[in-house]
Amino acid sequence: MKKILLALTVVLTFVLNVNAQEKKVPSVNLKNIDGKTINTADLSNDGKPYIINFWATWCAPCKRELSNIAEVYDDWVDETGVKIYAVSIDDSRTTRNVKPYINKEGWDYEILLDENSDFKRAMGVNAPPYTFIVDGSGNIVYQHVGYSPGDEEEIYEKLMEIK
Repeated sequence: MKKILLALTVVLTFVLNVNAQEKKVPSVNLKNIDGKTINTADLSNDGKPYIINFWATWCAPCKRELSNIAEVYDDWVDETGVKIYAVSIDDSRTTRNVKPYINKEGWDYEILLDENSDFKRAMGVNAPPYTFIVDGSGNIVYQHVGYSPGDEEEIYEKLMEIK
């Protein structure tokens, strides 16, 4: 019985230690909207939290989410210092739609292009919209898949917790 308890304790300790390890943003080279290469492991926000949001021009919930966040983004920046990296997963056929769409919407986000879905796969994203919050130390501290009106309030609350 003591051996079973000892084994269980060792396994539980191992599992808790694995879960306690903080997940970092993986290293993938992407282009920004102007064609400059950006390595995702170098994403940062001067020690403040940032958001990585996977979206596509063909994804209606994605566009609603980023448009709703755009309405409060200036306040979020003032209150938390947050920066948003909006990662388009449009492929080579639809990437040409990204810049005109961004310009039409007037989004003030850093736009990255993941045409081959390399970053999407590295982050374990199955479908957009998919949102990650990264703390000022570069640790992924929150993730959310999908979008329903009001989800931006949950994101804001998490930002306020970690700012």
